Amino acid sequence: MAPTAPRGDDSAYAADHGPRHDTAPGAADNRCEEPGAGATPWQGPGDSGPAGATGGVGRPRDGSRTGGSGAGRPRPEETPGVPPPAAPHGVPVETGARGEATGRAPGRTGGPDAPPARSAHPAESVELLAARQAGGDRLRFIGAATRRIARGIDLDEIVLGLCRATVPTFADAILVYLRDPLPVGDERPTGPVVLRLRRTDRIPEEPDTNGGRLPMLPAQPDLSPAMGGSAAELSEVLPGGPLAEVLRGVRPLFGEVQAARAALPELLGPLTHLPAGHRVILAPLRGRRRVIGAAVFLRRPDRPAFEADDLLVAAQLATHTALGVDKAVLYGREAYIADALQRTMLPDSLPQPTGVRLASRYLPAAETARVGGDWYDAIPLPGSRVALVVGDVMGHSMTSAAIMGQLRTTAQTLAGLDLPPQEVLHHLDEQAQRLGSDRMATCLYAVYDPVAHRIMVANAGHPPPVMLHRGGRAEVLRVPPGAPIGVGGVDFEAVELDAPAGATLVLYTDGLVESRIRDVWTGIEQLRERLTETARLTGPNPPPLEPLCDEVLDMLGPGDRDDDIALLAARFDGIAPSDVAYWYLDPKAQTAGQARRLARRALARWGLEELTDSLELLVSEVVTNAVRYAERPITLRLLRTDVLRCEVGDDVPQLPRLRQARPSDEGGRGLYLVNRMARRWGATRLSTGKVVWFELSMPIAGAP
Repeated sequence: MAPTAPRGDDSAYAADHGPRHDTAPGAADNRCEEPGAGATPWQGPGDSGPAGATGGVGRPRDGSRTGGSGAGRPRPEETPGVPPPAAPHGVPVETGARGEATGRAPGRTGGPDAPPARSAHPAESVELLAARQAGGDRLRFIGAATRRIARGIDLDEIVLGLCRATVPTFADAILVYLRDPLPVGDERPTGPVVLRLRRTDRIPEEPDTNGGRLPMLPAQPDLSPAMGGSAAELSEVLPGGPLAEVLRGVRPLFGEVQAARAALPELLGPLTHLPAGHRVILAPLRGRRRVIGAAVFLRRPDRPAFEADDLLVAAQLATHTALGVDKAVLYGREAYIADALQRTMLPDSLPQPTGVRLASRYLPAAETARVGGDWYDAIPLPGSRVALVVGDVMGHSMTSAAIMGQLRTTAQTLAGLDLPPQEVLHHLDEQAQRLGSDRMATCLYAVYDPVAHRIMVANAGHPPPVMLHRGGRAEVLRVPPGAPIGVGGVDFEAVELDAPAGATLVLYTDGLVESRIRDVWTGIEQLRERLTETARLTGPNPPPLEPLCDEVLDMLGPGDRDDDIALLAARFDGIAPSDVAYWYLDPKAQTAGQARRLARRALARWGLEELTDSLELLVSEVVTNAVRYAERPITLRLLRTDVLRCEVGDDVPQLPRLRQARPSDEGGRGLYLVNRMARRWGATRLSTGKVVWFELSMPIAGAP
């Protein structure tokens, strides 16, 4: 019996199907997994078997073909002294009356003392044993290869698994082509079918200086001259062409078959010269609904050619690879949809309201679960105020994300009505009950006024915010806890607190402070300590917002990521009283002239005389519109920040609309002038009326 390769060699399949190809150290992961220690090597066709057998499985030395059962052949007489054939792992096998191995250990038939029967046809038993052993090894190879392919979760891992499982065990080189772009689900791609070379792998030809083999290259379109040379990276499948016919047939083909000989130049390019004989297999990759690519397996001329059973192996590898690619494409599309949904639910960028600076962070619970119910928002309000919102819907599913989006939209709409924080939470509670009885969420809603340096906070079952003062002291704000949104029939309470200039308000969801290894109050205390330590590093100056958010997230340990995390930090700069001018004006005909005089005096006090003409004209137009319909005193406020902002409030809820006045109209041109001359303008409805505002850019210093 010819010696077989030990289990530590490249692989049983490679050892039996051709000369051994040594690889460099570290290239062991290029081999297919072995079934386990002690398994019998794959005795493939063309190998020497046990004594009395030759070449291929089931072929005697004289070259005559034999069947599996021995029918139609002369049976040799029983040879005295020839021991019975041994089963795998060295266990003797009992043979039947006709010489076939029964697969039972000696002594299992007849009485316990009955001697084992001797085979009348040892050569036939050896052939059957070798064929059975080769079939078992082939199944073990396919099982190990498909497990390696199935372990991949994305497209590159699956294709890499196919390459590493087959080279050098099954083939000396492989080329994997996939459709570009890959179809997803039931969608029907338009345009011609194009195959792109996704990956190649091969055994290097040149040894290195130490006599080993060069390592595998991750992706290389050029094969060695013995393996066919260069291969095309793009191939368009012509309708009705030979490649289209082969792909439609699905079954793998030898390269010598006429259909494959016509299809391979279309796939690899006309200048590619492939090895002769049965050393090429073209295997279409068919997914669940359509062909998504093709794989080409090649063997060198100095290695035994592929045989008929190898087509079955290629078919199994191609099927599992195609199904894995389908799975990876669908998973990638679902992950993309989930990620896009989460991004659209959260603000793309934070606004830049007057008197406050903002920074935010969002972290999903895990990379495999990118969607959740956590959200944050910053909504500019009339009077240079800003609403700060953070909330958390129960769950980490697409449903939670959808509910979160509806609640966030509702909160934005309610904020536009300038409702008090407790009223906003009350309406959110009603909205959650309309969405379903089990729609629960926590939310914290705060309104910051940069002129009054005050903040009003209402809470619905959310963790309390933390205030980092300018001197470095971190304080957990005492706000009423409230009941979660969705409970129903619960009153919410708002508290008004000081918001001094230089202070930082940190809003967060419970994923930051609560996990399996710590409770929520322990996490809140750790957050407070982390903020204090970070503020100590910058001394009397408050820490920058972006690094502060990163420092807060660094407090999370390896086992602390059990939930989504939304973080919103607001630095209160405020507006100094010297930069604010505020008046109450009676709605009279003379009010427009009075407003112009007051605005002119404020600009003179601030040294902004260059804006006098523009401001007087726009103030006159806006105040005139307010006086026409107002019944109570109107308000006029000027704010000097990085821009000059003018706000005019009245008790009329109807918002003005910009329209094009006709030549015969005596009015209707006021808002047109505001739109043309102001940097920005807008109108916001309040609970007691509305505010019309506009902004003018500050003059450039040193400009003529």
